[in-house]
Amino acid sequence: MKTILILALTAMTTAVSAQHIQPTVSVTGEGKVIAVPDEVTIRMGVQNEGKDPKAVKTENDAAVDKVLDYLLKMGIPQNQVQTEYVNLNKNYDYNTKTYSYNASQTISVELKDLTKYDKLMSGLVSSGINSINGVSFSSSKMEEYEAEARKKAVLDAKEKAEAYAAVLGQNIGKALLIAEQGSSSPQPQPMFKMAVAESMDMDGGRTTIAPGEITVTSSIQVSFELLD
Repeated sequence: MKTILILALTAMTTAVSAQHIQPTVSVTGEGKVIAVPDEVTIRMGVQNEGKDPKAVKTENDAAVDKVLDYLLKMGIPQNQVQTEYVNLNKNYDYNTKTYSYNASQTISVELKDLTKYDKLMSGLVSSGINSINGVSFSSSKMEEYEAEARKKAVLDAKEKAEAYAAVLGQNIGKALLIAEQGSSSPQPQPMFKMAVAESMDMDGGRTTIAPGEITVTSSIQVSFELLD
C-alpha cells in the first residue's frame, strides 16, 4: 500500500513539475566593432658581438643607455618603456676553433601618439637600435569598444530569437539567462618586420606605418522565454 502511495505521489510531482517547465529559445549573439588604432607598441633590440664577454656586455649596455636617454628626451614616460629580456651568449666557431660572445637586450616602447612614430624610429636607429622585431597596434578606447560590441551581441541575440520564434508563430519573452562566451580584438598584421638595413627614408617625410583597423568582437549566449 505504501509503495502504491509513493508511486502515486511521485507521478503527481512529476506531472506538476512538467507543467512548470518554461519553454525557452537559446541563441548566441555576435557583436563587432571596427576601430582605428591610436597606439602602437614597438619591440626593438640592441645586439653586439665580440671576443671579450665583458667588453661586449659593456658596449651593449652603453648602447642601451643611449636608447633610453633618447626615449626620455622624446618625452616617453618610463612606465611605457620596458626591458623584455637581456642575453649574453657564448658561441663556438668550428672553422676557426674560437669562441665569440653575443650580448643583446630587447626593449618594448608604448607610443601613445602615432604622429611621432617616424621621428621616434629615426632617432632610435641613430641612438643604437640595430634590430626591430615588430609592432602591435591598440586603442586607448578599447574598453568603450568592448562595451559597444557586447551591446551589439545582445541585440543580435534578441533579433535571432525573435526570428526563430516568428517562424513557429510564437513570441519571445524576457531573458532568463545571459552568458558571455568571450570577446577578442585581433591585432592587425604588422606591415613589416624590418631589419635596420631597411630602415627607410625616415628623414624624407615619408609615412612608414600603416595602422590598419582593429576588429573588437563579443559573443553572448541568451536564453529567452518562448511564448505562445
